[in-house]
Amino acid sequence: MKISKSLLLIFCFSIFLQSCNDKKLIEVVEVPLPEVVEKKVVMGSPDDVKANEGSFQLEKLGYAYDSLAPSISATTLEIHYSKHYLSYTNNLNKAIKGTPLENLTIEEVLAKLDPSNAEMRNNAGGFYNHSLYWKSMAPKAGGEPQNKLAEALVRDFGSIGNFISLFKNDAAKQFGSGWTWLIVNTSGKLQVTSTPNQDNPLMRNAIMPGTPILALDVWEHAYYIDYQNKRGSYIDAFFNVINWKKVEENYENAVKK
Repeated sequence: MKISKSLLLIFCFSIFLQSCNDKKLIEVVEVPLPEVVEKKVVMGSPDDVKANEGSFQLEKLGYAYDSLAPSISATTLEIHYSKHYLSYTNNLNKAIKGTPLENLTIEEVLAKLDPSNAEMRNNAGGFYNHSLYWKSMAPKAGGEPQNKLAEALVRDFGSIGNFISLFKNDAAKQFGSGWTWLIVNTSGKLQVTSTPNQDNPLMRNAIMPGTPILALDVWEHAYYIDYQNKRGSYIDAFFNVINWKKVEENYENAVKK
């Protein structure tokens, strides 16, 4: 019996050796994965964006596309400035060419244009509104207003906090596309108002006329890439980049008129 078991073991071992000879053993070699190199998106420069020849040229942005991140992303700002704003500027120049409005300032154009002329109204408004919007923001800005502007806000709204709440609420409830403004009204007082589409308080059809000193764009193209449908988050982020020094300068110029 022991001999039979020994023969069986020898037989099995011989089969194993034969199997090894018939089949080549495959050596497993660990191959390193290729190094993943993160691609950096190269943004253009706002200084390279030029409008076509005409009465109006783009307002210089004054900062790089990525300077307002994370409040407003470089992608959003580049598309907004180099596509939307550029289109309004070029279309405005086409619309006023050969008309009595061609040699006027943008403020004069807005005051004189016929509100029933949709092309003129939308493009003149789009140019002016965006031009003020860019200057309403700056890198490393935010905080709270100071000096004469702060005093005027307390005088006309009761407190700076009241103004901020009113401005944010007005911007949040604006139905569809439009703008929210801080203006100096015809009596020299500060007011918050909103307008649809590309309308603004300088136009003859303005419900609340006045001189804008702060502009917030609430069209979806101003925030959808960054915040999707969360307009409120975009409005909060806007207050992180408001250029209060420029707003104060706008206020002082407005009250001198």
